[in-house]
Amino acid sequence: MDTTVLPTVNALLNSVSAVSLIAGWRFVKRGNVAAHRRCMLTAVCASSLFLCSYLTYHFLHGTTRFIGTGGMRQLYFTILISHTILAATVVPLVGTTLYRISKGQVDKHRRIARWTLPIWLYVSVTGVTVYLMLYSSYPHRLRSAVIP
Repeated sequence: MDTTVLPTVNALLNSVSAVSLIAGWRFVKRGNVAAHRRCMLTAVCASSLFLCSYLTYHFLHGTTRFIGTGGMRQLYFTILISHTILAATVVPLVGTTLYRISKGQVDKHRRIARWTLPIWLYVSVTGVTVYLMLYSSYPHRLRSAVIP
C-alpha cells in the first residue's frame, strides 16, 4: 500500500469536515434542521474517515518531522500541541453531542454543541494548517510504506 497520498487525503477530509461544520451551523441558525443534520453527519463521516486514514498512515509510515526552524518551528509546535490536545477532547464531545440528539434531548444537545462545534472546527482547521506547514511550507520527500 502506497501511503504517500494519505496526508493529502487527511487534509481533504479535515477540509470537508470544517466546511460541513460551518454550513451545518449556518443551517441550524436559519432553522433548517434537516440540512443541519445532513451537514453534521457529513462532518462525522469525514472525521471518522480521517481518523482511520490518519492511524493507518502513522502505523505504516511513522512520524514526519517538522524541519522548519526559528519562529516557524515555535508556531508549528504551538499549533500542533493545541491541535493534539483538543483532538483528543473532541472525540467524546462529538459522541456525547450525537448521543443526546439521538435520544431527543434537544436542550442538552444544544448546550454541549456550543462547546463541541468550535473545538471540532478548530481541530479540523488546524489539522489542515499542520498539513500545509509540514508538506507545503517545508516539504518532505514522502516515503512510501509498501506492504506486500
